[in-house]
Amino acid sequence: MSGFKGWRALLIVPFLLLAGAAVAREATIQVEAVQSPAWVERGSQRLPLVAGQFLKNRDRVVTGRDARVLLRLSEGSAVKLGENASLRMDALGQRQGGVFTAAFDVAKGAFRFTTGVFNRFQNRRAVNVRIATVTAGIRGTDLWGSSDAERDLVCLIEGRITVTHPEAEPVLMSEPLSFYVAPKGQVPQPVAAVNPDQLGKWAQETEMQSTAATFRKNGRWQVYLGVVGSEAEALALYDQVRAAGYPVRIHPEAAGDGTYQYTLSVPQIVTQEGAEALAARLRQELGSATPRPQR
Repeated sequence: MSGFKGWRALLIVPFLLLAGAAVAREATIQVEAVQSPAWVERGSQRLPLVAGQFLKNRDRVVTGRDARVLLRLSEGSAVKLGENASLRMDALGQRQGGVFTAAFDVAKGAFRFTTGVFNRFQNRRAVNVRIATVTAGIRGTDLWGSSDAERDLVCLIEGRITVTHPEAEPVLMSEPLSFYVAPKGQVPQPVAAVNPDQLGKWAQETEMQSTAATFRKNGRWQVYLGVVGSEAEALALYDQVRAAGYPVRIHPEAAGDGTYQYTLSVPQIVTQEGAEALAARLRQELGSATPRPQR
């Protein structure tokens, strides 16, 4: 089975290299939780986003329908991303004096930056968030923003930000529950107050959905996809599920006659309910009755 050994090495080595890189350097952004489909684009590669992996400069996270992503920043803040979104990361690092730095480019979709999710201490940070045409400079705050075909919007929930737009002067925002909106192709509108009910609706666009499959490092549930009897079949199904944005695994087992059979599954799901929901979704997407929850 030299062929199997070869492609198995190709599957394992990138993850070992990624883990080694994280140990060798200070990790600044880690994938805390995912509701797939979601991908990371790194160079020419487009791979399913995996809970627990570390992200690097120039990585782009892309989400699909009903997806959510929660990222953990090393200084204790969190980045949340909604469905059908695109987020590029850059300038990750630490300046003199321990100031955490990052730049986030939200090409589309809903985004939230919030402090205190993983760490109650307010560490020093210099973070810029660009939501299409609007850029917000953050110095310790909580904001929500989104970009769609009609407008680019930033909502200040708490703290202070400086907002810039190519067609307007910079604006300092320090009033909680205020928002800045720039209709596409037009100058930005004056800063205005947001109704708490409206903010609640916006916030739900980046919050994890309670009934969806949530992937975390310690998730113990999986969706069983089936057993196939050839390497070619296994790789075909593997590639199909990965392209759809789900972190599938292959488990080869000796059949006892010198051949192998291959079990495929989607692991790291937190709850049985989530595994059942994902199994139902995959049965529809794959056109197969096989996917089922398993622990």
